[in-house]
Amino acid sequence: MKIIQRPVFLLLGSNTGNRSYQIKKAIKLLELQLGPVVAESSLYETEPWGVETQQEPYLNKAIRFDSGKKAEELLQICLDVEKEMGRIRNRQNEPRKIDIDILMAGDEIIDTEGLKIPHPRMNFRNFALIPLMEIAAELIHPIEKKSIEDLYFECGDRLEVIRKDE
Repeated sequence: MKIIQRPVFLLLGSNTGNRSYQIKKAIKLLELQLGPVVAESSLYETEPWGVETQQEPYLNKAIRFDSGKKAEELLQICLDVEKEMGRIRNRQNEPRKIDIDILMAGDEIIDTEGLKIPHPRMNFRNFALIPLMEIAAELIHPIEKKSIEDLYFECGDRLEVIRKDE
């Protein structure tokens, strides 16, 4: 049986420690499981989204892999990389060394208790849309039936997203 490859888009974020290094390290660990990165955005910095406590700004980067792995396998790989890098999940929107979200996996739509693809809040967050738009502006969201670029222009998020030199 031939494994069908499809584009998988992940968003990596970090807001503690050496943020840039941690994103690079996470990419290396992901490549061990998923193969080479096909495309990657610049790094972008933004204030934490939806938090009430003072936190450091996030660095974010979108990356693309081509993978035939099932969505559940992708999720487990992302969680394993986060754990290997020392992430401990205590509460939502807490500061984190590394965060890896599956934004999209081909045109798959998954809505289970533990996994939602496409990411259910990506169209409301510029820190996800801007890096993704850099590498896949014409990509069509399988639920919204709009391009990433169109979703960005419709997004009401007003947090500033600043491109950073690496």
